[in-house]
Amino acid sequence: MALVIAGERSGVGKTTVTLTLLASLRRRDRLVQSFKVGPDYIDPMFHQHVTGRACRNLDPVLTSEAYVQECFAHHSQLSEYALVEGVMGLFDGIGHREWGMGHGQEKQKSTDFASTAHIARLLDLPVVLVIDCSRLSGSVAAIAHGYRSFDPRIKIAGVVLNRVGSDRHLSLLKDSLEPLQLPILGTLRRQDNITIPDRHLGLVPTAELPELNALIDRLADLGDTCFDWQRLLPLLKSKPLPHPPHLPHPPSSSVRIAIARDRAFNFYYQDNLDLLQQLGAELVFWSPLEDAGIPKNVQGMYFGGGFPEVFAQQLAENSSVREAVKTAILKGMPTIAECGGLMYLCEQIIDFEGKSWPMAGVLPTSTMMGGRLTLGYRRAVALQDNLLVKANTTVYGHEFHRSHLTLTPTQPLFKTSRYDCEENMGCEGWGLPANVHASYVHLHWGESREIPQRFLKECLKVASSATWI
Repeated sequence: MALVIAGERSGVGKTTVTLTLLASLRRRDRLVQSFKVGPDYIDPMFHQHVTGRACRNLDPVLTSEAYVQECFAHHSQLSEYALVEGVMGLFDGIGHREWGMGHGQEKQKSTDFASTAHIARLLDLPVVLVIDCSRLSGSVAAIAHGYRSFDPRIKIAGVVLNRVGSDRHLSLLKDSLEPLQLPILGTLRRQDNITIPDRHLGLVPTAELPELNALIDRLADLGDTCFDWQRLLPLLKSKPLPHPPHLPHPPSSSVRIAIARDRAFNFYYQDNLDLLQQLGAELVFWSPLEDAGIPKNVQGMYFGGGFPEVFAQQLAENSSVREAVKTAILKGMPTIAECGGLMYLCEQIIDFEGKSWPMAGVLPTSTMMGGRLTLGYRRAVALQDNLLVKANTTVYGHEFHRSHLTLTPTQPLFKTSRYDCEENMGCEGWGLPANVHASYVHLHWGESREIPQRFLKECLKVASSATWI
């Protein structure tokens, strides 16, 4: 057993409710494992800050339905309680296509694939529906009834009433819901002093919030009083294994991978990092913002996504690191650069104010920030053998950025299309030099172990030939 926190739509307070539950559980010294539906990186950062455990993404587009079930089963069994935060509205998903081997051999399967409801069905978990009550009273019953009856496979365990204005407001809501006999599992009043700041790509990451611990304390205080814990705790309880499984030691190897992780680069799926370690890599975390150089004796580099545009001046001023990165790559260092990492490898970043900041200069193009948001799942077919995949290999990823490149690659890595239709999204990705994989498309390797295997194979060649740094 575990619990899914869902919203009737985006913006109703799912993350606030989830963090409030997690903070209150941790204050009680409970061991809790959290999960996040979808490809998001930032919400899981908040989960991990509260629980002390890496949050796991549950995304059947980036992985598979089987992987979602296996991931949840494994990690939930290692904790006392388990909680899944949903994405968007409960039934908001995408059209899923089952691809055949030839032209025309595909069919539409569903319109709520990868939705919170889909994950709840896959894992057979009850759902708590968060409703924003700030602009309604009696209508709350129609909303709750509609969501409970829309898909009989979904078990709505109860509701959390968010942004309740007054005692009178709460009384009206309760009276309206009473005929449904649907438990009210929590009531959150309007909280002007509990606000998580956001910007152009969502919430501001945890590393940039010096007052975060104070915020979490306020959420824990709120959680202690606003939830019906007598009903909630049994729903949250997972089934821990009597003896946690023994994880095998990774095979010995001399491969050390420099992982850029700081305020500018922090978008990583924990499963990807785990896979590198399971395959024998030693992960060396470092900061292109703060450090004087690349870590010593590494044979590969991984630059995740993040917000290099926010810290462009500081990245530009650390010229010794920029030069070291460029030198290492031009000498053959295998390097993965996703989204923000790709931006860092460009000649410069042109920020929202039009100011230009020099970057590593590996790729003969510049990144320009803009108002247009590029967002969505991608079906990407490799156009050539490259650092991570062979030619004609199909991978599924996700794009989320407000920047574009001033020049496109002459020999792109991928031909991309939308995941849920045939719409061509163009060719993208840089694979020159050949030891670089630089792309806007974020990949989860959970169902594609050949990706980290291929990367580490190239790193081993470096390890056997020379010490680079």
